[in-house]
Parts: sequence; C-alpha cells; structure tokens
Amino acid sequence: MTDLVVRPLVADEEKLFESMPDPLPQLRQVAYAEGLAGGGYRPEHTWIALRAGRVVGRAAWVLPPGSVGAPWLERFDLAAEPEVGAALLHAAHEALGGPRVYYAAMPSHWRWRPEVLAVVEAPMAAARLAGLVESGERLRFTWTGAPLPALSGRYTFRPATDTAEINALVARIAEPDVLTGVEVAKAVGGVDLATDPLAWLNSPAEAWLIALDAVGVPLGLVGTAGDACYPLVAYLGLLDEAVRGELLAEAVRVLADGGAREVVADADAHRVAVVAELERTGFRQVRSRVVFPPADRGTVRTPAA
Repeated sequence: MTDLVVRPLVADEEKLFESMPDPLPQLRQVAYAEGLAGGGYRPEHTWIALRAGRVVGRAAWVLPPGSVGAPWLERFDLAAEPEVGAALLHAAHEALGGPRVYYAAMPSHWRWRPEVLAVVEAPMAAARLAGLVESGERLRFTWTGAPLPALSGRYTFRPATDTAEINALVARIAEPDVLTGVEVAKAVGGVDLATDPLAWLNSPAEAWLIALDAVGVPLGLVGTAGDACYPLVAYLGLLDEAVRGELLAEAVRVLADGGAREVVADADAHRVAVVAELERTGFRQVRSRVVFPPADRGTVRTPAA
C-alpha cells in the first residue's frame, strides 16, 4: 500500500469526497454537501484514501450541532481491499481519540442480494479489521398509504391523560417493540429512548395512544410524532403482545387522518414477531443499519482541540 494516501479533507474539498461514485444509490441518504451545510459533517471528521489521486475509500463521521455525544461513522465506502479501509479507519480513529460506533446503512434485505453483498462486504471487513464488532441490526420501515387492517373491537384506544401516565407505563415495559431514531436520541441528546422517551420526543401527551382491554386496563402505548422530519411511530411498547397489531394500526390511522402520507418506524431485526406485524400493517422495509461498536470502548479518549 505504498502508493496509498490517507488523510482528512480540508475546507472546500466536498467535490473530492463526492468524486467517488455512490456504490448504493438506492439508499436514501443525506448528501455530503448538505450535511456540511447543516453542520453535521465537518472536514476534520471526514477522511479519504487516495491512489494515484483517485478516491478509493471515504469515511464521514457525523455529529449534529448541539449534540452531547461523540461523532459516529455514518458514511463509509470502499473501492479497494479491506486493508485499505482499515488503514483509513485506524488513522481517523487516532485523530478522533479512539474508535467510534459505525452505523452501516444497507438496502433492505441486503443479506439475500448478491449485488449488494458485493459492495458491502469490503467495508464491513475493514470495520472488523479496525476493531469494530458487529453487534446488531435495526430495520427501517415506511408505510405509504397501504390499507390498514380492520380493528376487532376487543380493545379501545384513548390519548394519554398526562406525562405521568406515560412515564408510569414506560417504566413497566422492559423492551419496547418500536424505537425510531434511538441511535440519534442517544448520540445527540444523551437520551435512552426506551426508558425516557419524553426527554427526546416533543409531542404533547395527547399524541400518545393507550390501548385498553374491555374493563379499561392498559395493555400498551404508542407515541407518535407528526411534526418531526417525517411522521413516525417513535415508541411502541406493550404489556400484552396480543394488542400489538391493532395498536400499531390505530397509531398509523391517527397519523394518516392528520395528513401523513408516509409513516416511519424502526425495529430490531431479531424481533421477528414485531417485524411480521409491521409488514402485516402495510409497512415495507426500506433500509437496514448494522451496528458496529468498538470492541473496547475503553480505548476512546478525548481528542485534542
């Protein structure tokens, strides 16, 4: 790799970063220039690998303005052997104060698509060589107007009365079914969306729906956001799994009645029943994010100013 040059970008080099063809154009991603303009991307958090003046690897860590956490690796493309990508990541990690988590964006159903595997295997191998470990996968779904399942009439739904009622129910739910944007909530706001969703979501209490059985006992709740960057099911937690499908459908129905033409929801890939219910409700997978945290989080230190 004697002809390899690895370095960060400098100001006004966004065209150099973008000179590498996008290997996965089907992914909906923020353009690098747009991210620079918004302040999330910064040249010193963006690294490239060049051979003969041509970009063969690029990596961009993102940290929105005002964030309390550390930057995470959002874009990592490689048109070379994994060792080149590992060299790029090692150099950047040294400048960043240590390895940072990598959220590898993939098209839906990527594991069963040979043309996608041919693109993503090298950067994933490079991440492992650089000390990052695959630890989970989260799927993004969108609903875009598909017919919603009919309700059985076994349950009733009402808005939450206040934040105290929401917090009391959240405290009883060990593992929510849907947490949309959980990674951003943690990195930007330092908030655990699973245990303290109201610290991140700015929707009023009445935007939360509670499902009740025939005698008025709460069985689950869902928090929606119709005025975020797009309408979404932000939180869905259950005390009785039987209500999952109807609570989800009712949440989408409320958003659609409010004018939403697309609704977004995120779920862990290993939650097979949750994924199946989202699909029965008319959601379709549009993206996957494979999570690669550092193998040894203790190596992270504060970078020099």
